[in-house]
Amino acid sequence: MKEIIIKKEFSNQRADKFVRKYLNDAPLSFIYKLFRKKDIKVNGHWIKQDYILKENDLLRIYVNDEQLSEFIKPLEYLKDNFDIDIIYEDKNILIINKPSGILVHGDSNEKRITLTNKVLGYLINKSEFNPNDRGFIPSPCHRLDRNTSGLIIYAKNIISSQILMNEFKNHDNLIKTYIGLVKGEVTKPGEINAPLYKDEDTGKVLIRSLKEGGKKALTIYTPITFNKDFSLLKLSLITGRTHQIRVHTSYIGHPLVGDSKYGDFKLNKEFEKNYNYKNQFLHSYSITFKVIPGILSYLSNKTFIAKIPNNKLKILNQIYNNFNPNNI
Repeated sequence: MKEIIIKKEFSNQRADKFVRKYLNDAPLSFIYKLFRKKDIKVNGHWIKQDYILKENDLLRIYVNDEQLSEFIKPLEYLKDNFDIDIIYEDKNILIINKPSGILVHGDSNEKRITLTNKVLGYLINKSEFNPNDRGFIPSPCHRLDRNTSGLIIYAKNIISSQILMNEFKNHDNLIKTYIGLVKGEVTKPGEINAPLYKDEDTGKVLIRSLKEGGKKALTIYTPITFNKDFSLLKLSLITGRTHQIRVHTSYIGHPLVGDSKYGDFKLNKEFEKNYNYKNQFLHSYSITFKVIPGILSYLSNKTFIAKIPNNKLKILNQIYNNFNPNNI
């Protein structure tokens, strides 16, 4: 049996989420079986999985020493390779300009060299995070594809994480803007209002009606500059669906250059040959907060910008003859 006194910084979260982080290598089926069998108690009473932990709660997890040893995996982080481009940092959040090509979280092919492991190493080095404290692990508040560069926000504490994840989910109080290079000539601003559906079997996102299970998705775009071959667009997400920009631009016949899943494969090969650039040409450029509640209220009415990476700027200069990023 394991006893844990809930610290203030680990309170205000569901019991199942805490236990999943504490027994971080346990199967979900094992964790939820503990709740069903009443092997998890708080202050001597059996609790349901959605119980909200409070400061100084005494949490008991009824597992044996062998199970503890099996299901508690040391936290992985990079100890000496946490070079990150920090846009903004305070005691609650960390805003980073992520390079393309690095995963935010690990996958089956790469678990060690990830942006999150770099961030954890950075915060551990600053003594702002103890890897032995399992109640909360600093984590990203929203998604960013491996091959997309630009802004990503990490929360350093659970309250900040809950506030920002709610804001990114609802999109009412923030505006995310991307810069993307697309195929063809786009001369006028417009909007793409097309519901999206994720096929869990293939991992691809499809245009589907709401009746067919699609979820509302709206993207607003404005051309920054263009020629007959390519257009550079400023794209604002009104909703935040998986692969939204990639699917929406493809839907209107102007797919992102370099997009290997939804793009023009012939064009992608030509672009790689001409400009030595293989990934989707998409950059998370800015985040503007409107009214943010609670401990992050000081972020209200602030905008954070990540400069376009030099390799992308070099290509834009070739395409548009001395492209000026100040025109964005």
